[in-house]
Amino acid sequence: MEKNAKTNSNSARARFDSFNTINEKPVDDISLEFFYTPHSISALAFAIAIVIYSAFVRDTDNVENNIWAGMLCCIFFFLIISVLAFPNGPFIRPHPAIWRMVFGMSVLYLLGCLFLLFQNYETVKNILYWFDPTLKEFHIDMDKEYGVNCSDVTLERIWSHVDVFALGHYLGWMFKAILMRHMGILWAISFMWEITEIAFAHLLPNFIECWWDALILDVLICNGFGIWCGLKICQILEMREYKWVSIRDIHSTTGKIKRAVLQFTPESFTSVRWLDPKCSYMRIFALCQLVLFWQISELNTFFLKHVFELPASHLLVTARLIFIGVVVAPSVRQYYSYVTDTTCKRVGTQCWVYGCIMVSEALICIKHGRELFERTQAINIVVWLIVQMLISVLCVIGCVVWNKYGLTRENSRDLSPIKNTSSPKVTFESNHNSKDD
Repeated sequence: MEKNAKTNSNSARARFDSFNTINEKPVDDISLEFFYTPHSISALAFAIAIVIYSAFVRDTDNVENNIWAGMLCCIFFFLIISVLAFPNGPFIRPHPAIWRMVFGMSVLYLLGCLFLLFQNYETVKNILYWFDPTLKEFHIDMDKEYGVNCSDVTLERIWSHVDVFALGHYLGWMFKAILMRHMGILWAISFMWEITEIAFAHLLPNFIECWWDALILDVLICNGFGIWCGLKICQILEMREYKWVSIRDIHSTTGKIKRAVLQFTPESFTSVRWLDPKCSYMRIFALCQLVLFWQISELNTFFLKHVFELPASHLLVTARLIFIGVVVAPSVRQYYSYVTDTTCKRVGTQCWVYGCIMVSEALICIKHGRELFERTQAINIVVWLIVQMLISVLCVIGCVVWNKYGLTRENSRDLSPIKNTSSPKVTFESNHNSKDD
């Protein structure tokens, strides 16, 4: 009985430690105690001082300014509460407080989405006009068209399509590669997104592209080069030996500056392995689910822009993309641990919140874009879902079989990529009290 109780206790402790690592990773080897010691009383005094100054000193004659000030004050207080109470997730660089605020902002964004879900279309449009009155002059028909005169294939025509959005496309895929770190899954997502554009082109004219634009510029150049660069960055980071020295132990000014800059780099870069020859059918299902959710998240961006008539270069569109990218980073890491770690029985809170955000955005698009979705060709959507599931399953199973039979162990690591212990290592600083993650 005692032995069984002890075994159960150790198992429960292991599950807690596994979840705690991805949900609120602790900081080891703290060198500057001031930045990692709670200052709750100081934060409270500082917040109250800001509120007193804002509420009693500023001019309150302008109603719009009052609303803005009240909203910003609420956000300010909520972010302070986030720093004090919310988990930081799987990341601790540059500081856990940053990731707690990211979690807090994701909660605020989720609440905002739920609020908009219960408004009518006119109310939401008026809110957007209140944020930016110039939106009244824009209509979605004014967006740039890409699928015109496709037979005119000249170097000048192709170069005209290489704009700031192409750069954003490339950077987006490089970021996705750094998050996923699996070439097979990345190429499957890339190929499936082109199918998604074809399936929804009757609803979103922006998806209509020339064949050379879709295959050459999108798939091969932006997607392919972005994936290659992202995986190359992962390989470089995985070959490094992460030994950190306290900034107090560095005596040169240059060394201190270098160490301060390196605080904004990863503390460690853990190798990932989404698939292996012995993975269960549940992991295959979870990866297919991830690929499908990825497509929905991408669709939300275009449908929100189209339904509420926002220009592609608008600040709200850009800010949302950056914000979603920051939130997705810890979410993917938490989802990876939940899928691959058998001792992790719960998904991380940031991943849970992002799942709610994705569903809320989709519901907003469906509700407020009712007239748009009434033109939906059901057969396109059904075929799209079937193709998405088939490609997801075939890709995941194919990667498993490829890892099992088609590759040697060393080449298999390059695909996923796994840390190669024979690779040269780069040490940041020599350190007698170092921590090696």
